[in-house]
Amino acid sequence: SALSISAFYKELRDMIQIINVQFAHPISYSTYGNIDFGTVKGLTFAYDLRRTSNIRMNVSYTLQFADGTGSDPNTSAGILAQQGQTNLREAKPLEFDQRHTFVTSFDFHYDKGKNYNGPILWGKQIFSNAGANLVFRAGSGTPYTRKSNITPEADFTTSANSRSVISGSLNGSRLPWQFKIDAKIDKNFTIKYGKKMDGESRHMAFASVYVQILNVLNTLNVNTVYRATGNPDDDGYLTSPGAQTAISNQTSPQAYIDLYQIAQNNPANYNLPRRIHLGVQFNF
Repeated sequence: SALSISAFYKELRDMIQIINVQFAHPISYSTYGNIDFGTVKGLTFAYDLRRTSNIRMNVSYTLQFADGTGSDPNTSAGILAQQGQTNLREAKPLEFDQRHTFVTSFDFHYDKGKNYNGPILWGKQIFSNAGANLVFRAGSGTPYTRKSNITPEADFTTSANSRSVISGSLNGSRLPWQFKIDAKIDKNFTIKYGKKMDGESRHMAFASVYVQILNVLNTLNVNTVYRATGNPDDDGYLTSPGAQTAISNQTSPQAYIDLYQIAQNNPANYNLPRRIHLGVQFNF
């Protein structure tokens, strides 16, 4: 077994961000400049168990802090450019700041030949070079910026004209935790072909047959929420008092409501569901 502790520190400098150029002639204007900066720092604690009685295991926990002045080149567009503010820089959690990350890998495989200790049927080592691998992943939610006003985010015909009002601080809210289990079952084969003069095999190839299951428990992990409600399937517009007049003025209010409910429950707001892959890998 082995225990390890590692620390990491990374600086991001001269990243691109939108800026205001004040008092330019003939007018002030907005452009892009290399003014963003950030830091990523943290600790990783890991435990490794080398293969013992067919079992190998790795466990790790990472504590990370990712702070900076902008997660993308347009982070400051609403605060600086549209409102005519100066190019102030203040470090906030970046969009990929995942504070806690847990990863556990559990591997069980049988060896072959004299090291094989599995069941034998009809004189054959039926599970030689075969086994299974499980990977457990869990992570805390990444940041997002909450807003205080409700806008029709699922209606692309009107949402473009709606202005958001930030509630709290930039990236001051967090998405829910995410959890996922992946599994893989495989068996490796050695294929010998071609003969030498002494009868020995001239060539060898290696094949692996596997079944891979991603997101075994079909966990519904949320990766995007509506900023006014914090929910992935409801932006709050249909039940908001200010929207009732606009809804009643639609050609068919009930049809608008039904289609809006479908649109706001966007599949892109969730991570992928369970997937099963069958495959053969051939190496020679």
